[in-house]
Amino acid sequence: MLASLGRFTIESVAELGRFSLFIGRGLASLPRIRSFYRKLVRTTFEMGVRCVPIILTVGCFTGLIVGLEGYRTLARFGSEGALGSSVAVALVNGLAPVLAALMIVGQAGSALAAELGIQRNSEQIDALQTMGIEPLGYFVTPRLLAALFVFPLHTVFFNFIGLFGGFLSGVVILSQEPGVYWQSVQSGLTADDVYGGLVKSVAFGFTVTAICAYEGFNTHRRSTEPGVRGVSASTTRAVVYSSIAVLTLDYLITAIQH
Repeated sequence: MLASLGRFTIESVAELGRFSLFIGRGLASLPRIRSFYRKLVRTTFEMGVRCVPIILTVGCFTGLIVGLEGYRTLARFGSEGALGSSVAVALVNGLAPVLAALMIVGQAGSALAAELGIQRNSEQIDALQTMGIEPLGYFVTPRLLAALFVFPLHTVFFNFIGLFGGFLSGVVILSQEPGVYWQSVQSGLTADDVYGGLVKSVAFGFTVTAICAYEGFNTHRRSTEPGVRGVSASTTRAVVYSSIAVLTLDYLITAIQH
């Protein structure tokens, strides 16, 4: 048992080192990237624009649920007027960055891992290395940089549509006064709440993009089965590990902020 534990620890540390070198090599290749801005715009479209519908949909239903449950809870204590504050605080520095990141992982992150896995299996990455082109700079670095502002932007969208969903629950469905709701939102939010949510979204974006890219890029090494099954396994690992990383970082950042 001790031997197995030691072997697992050594392999985990070695894998963490390879992951760190992967990120470092990707960032170091930034000055040598050709057509960088064109790649950055394309990556921003893939990670940003295509994820907007699911962000808006999930954000609206999240606001509806938080508003409905929050109203019922506050009504027990005669504090229905604080509904806007409770919805705003729950979303801005809690649910919005986490759920937005998970939705992007499910759509854009899985697509990134699958794309790189297919390119690895079809030897496109090896062909770039043969031509003297750094594949990390070509495929990975633009996505890492795009994630730094795509994730916070999606978090902002999630916040707005979530507050609107809370408005629908509290005002339209449960007949609270609109002015009371928005006044409560304004009084309940602070600059630290907004800043904390954006910091989380930046950390989530960089980390999960790096994990998805790493899993797809190393499909040939980390998958026991070649071909389509290997790509499928890499994509599954990327989504699972990214989701765990989001929740872990959320706890750590929240603990540091408080």
